[in-house]
Parts: sequence; structure tokens; C-alpha cells
Amino acid sequence: MGNIVSIILVVLMALLGGLPTIYLTVSIPVVIGQKIYRKVKYGCSMFD
Repeated sequence: MGNIVSIILVVLMALLGGLPTIYLTVSIPVVIGQKIYRKVKYGCSMFD
């Protein structure tokens, strides 16, 4: 019984750690790309 609980906890911890990691890995380059696009197309500041 204890082994099943351990497996469930490991899976839960992997999800709780993996999802934010995937989100940051994808979102940071997207935001940087959007800022560069706005800078090139509209001449906006990259710091807005």
C-alpha cells in the first residue's frame, strides 16, 4: 500500500514541477519574439 502512495506522490510532484517548467520554456521565447516583432514593425520600445 505504501508503494502505491509513493508512486502517486512522485507522479504528482513530476506534474507540479514539469508544467511550470514547460510553460516558462515556451512563454519566454514567445514574449521575446513578440517584443522584437513590435520593435521591427511598429518601432515600439522593447521595454514596454
